[in-house]
Amino acid sequence: MTPAEPTDPALPDGTLLRSRVESDPADPLETALDRALTGYAVFEPQGSLLLGGDDARAGVVAFEEGVPRFAYHTGTGRGGPAALADLAAPGPYDVELRDLSADEFAEYDRPDLRVPPGLVADRLAGDPALAERTREAAPPEWTEDAADGDEGSLDAVEAFLDDEEKIDAIRDRAREEARERASRWGLDGELE
Repeated sequence: MTPAEPTDPALPDGTLLRSRVESDPADPLETALDRALTGYAVFEPQGSLLLGGDDARAGVVAFEEGVPRFAYHTGTGRGGPAALADLAAPGPYDVELRDLSADEFAEYDRPDLRVPPGLVADRLAGDPALAERTREAAPPEWTEDAADGDEGSLDAVEAFLDDEEKIDAIRDRAREEARERASRWGLDGELE
């Protein structure tokens, strides 16, 4: 799939289950797993306004019975593991969880945007225990289908590291936070 190819499957609205600001992306992923959600989550980093506009940074992770099945990024148009690299940004995130019927999900399912079952928890949330729980909840054929997931995650990491704008934005935000903390602690001159 080329980056110019549109990947947004235009999922239906479904039923909104929850909408909130999350500092840890593991929380909505765990909620989806615990509820055996068939539907999707929309993750939009609150820093997205600094990085390119309202929808430029939104990522979508679709779940079938609580297990991530596919992902895409609305700003870059990339799907699969590369979409997770595009979404990786400092939180917090505005997160919506939406429920779909099994029929709706089947109609919009995108095998070309697949992610291995535990990859979202590993890459987006950095939570190996949640990733393992997710892999255990997945049917065996889903983990077999994702045997090349390590290659996909390597591609995603490489894509993230190649995005200088994203790296610079993360660096700038870290510097800003360090200056704010130094100011609070009376160490203003120490950073110069």
